[in-house]
Amino acid sequence: ACSLLRSPKGFPKLKNDTFLRAARGEQTEHTPVWCMRQAGRYLPEFRETRASQDFFATCRSPKLCCELTLQPLRRFPLDAAIIFSDILVVPQALGMEVVMVPGKGPTFTEPLKEVEDLLKLRQKVDVTAELGYVFQAITLTRHSLEGKVPLIGFSGAPWTLMSYMIEGGGSTTMAKAKSWLYRHPEASHRLLRLLADVIIDYLVGQVAAGAQALQLFESHAGHLGPELFQDFALPYIRDIAQAVKSKLKEEALPLVPMIIFAKDAHYALRDLAHAGYEVVGLDWTIRPQEARAQIGKDVTLQGNLDPCALYAPKEKIGELVKKMLESFGTQRYIANLGHGLYPDMNPEHVGAFVEAVHAHSRHINKH
Repeated sequence: ACSLLRSPKGFPKLKNDTFLRAARGEQTEHTPVWCMRQAGRYLPEFRETRASQDFFATCRSPKLCCELTLQPLRRFPLDAAIIFSDILVVPQALGMEVVMVPGKGPTFTEPLKEVEDLLKLRQKVDVTAELGYVFQAITLTRHSLEGKVPLIGFSGAPWTLMSYMIEGGGSTTMAKAKSWLYRHPEASHRLLRLLADVIIDYLVGQVAAGAQALQLFESHAGHLGPELFQDFALPYIRDIAQAVKSKLKEEALPLVPMIIFAKDAHYALRDLAHAGYEVVGLDWTIRPQEARAQIGKDVTLQGNLDPCALYAPKEKIGELVKKMLESFGTQRYIANLGHGLYPDMNPEHVGAFVEAVHAHSRHINKH
């Protein structure tokens, strides 16, 4: 299905727009559902496709990204696809080297150590030259989906990318990256601004290539408290939404719904509700009613089942989904997990989750 490189024109007509309607706050017959990391190692066919390939080489192959994006949709009646890629392609576009180390995860060969290291980064990034492979993957996948469901594009947010670039990989404390915020606030803002500018062009390019919604991942928001978030994360999150929307207008591109997912940022939900995004994604550590109260009626919520709930027996998954739908309400809501799927999860339990969302939301809407 993923063979021809076609132009970002003449896409097939969309058959299931439930996800987009919910994102825009319109009525839906059922609550739409998709999963973060739905294209992933929990699927045997994913492991097979990826087996011989280096991770980032896979990311650079539009054909493989297309195949991996479509795999979960062949199994489950999901309401959206999300392009297979990685948030760390942006630091790569800035000239940093990132490798995937088995058992350790993504690793930067030369992380940023001193403020002077910022000079090594590309100060002007041509996103088409550096990240054109992602755009090709989006165009190809959008055609190959044949209008089945909408395609979501995404990027990491500036603080999350900065933290990886300084830590050199995952970290439990983010102490190196946070020390920059305290010791080098001006340099930190320079780096965050550079990242935000690249992300804006990158997201606009994804829409031009065929993405029908965009998600910004502030995965490391939980390492910041309210003050640091206010100073170093929120202004860029806001700016990205505003700039992407005005550039889409300028370029006569579709104004697609945007989702902000700031993991563990309960302290910032009110601010995120007014940051210019149609949808706020939630992790599993907040009560749905509290989130709804803080975010208000004008923004769609997305989330927030504990991913580990999928280890439960299928009947239990159904009960947890029902409770979640009753707490959030079935409208202005997109069901998802509060984080990505884990590699050792049983695909049948993922199917049970998706089916439970559809069945229970239809039932609630009828009665």
